[in-house]
Amino acid sequence: MSIDVHQLDAGAWISVNDSREVSVSNLWRLARQEFCGCEMADFLAEGFVEVGVDTRAIEARIAGQCIACGASGVTDWLAVGRVLDGEFRPVVPESVHIPCRRSRLARPASLE
Repeated sequence: MSIDVHQLDAGAWISVNDSREVSVSNLWRLARQEFCGCEMADFLAEGFVEVGVDTRAIEARIAGQCIACGASGVTDWLAVGRVLDGEFRPVVPESVHIPCRRSRLARPASLE
């Protein structure tokens, strides 16, 4: 089974199987991040810069800013969802996430 993953609307959405699943303008809680000097960054997502997929995981690098200190830029890789039993399951942006410098994903753009 193949699953298509794309960025839409200039990075405003991540589409999974032609369905808009993850949008920007969410507030992400980032711990152990190098994005800014805050211990826990309250990161407002403004656009998806890069998306990667592998067997079940979907990750993205996201442009935005920390609403606590005002720093802006692009995050390291963040998990945005998984595919389980053929269906996309998004992560909860409000929970605490730990960005990773390198994507754990082997290839971009589609799941097989």
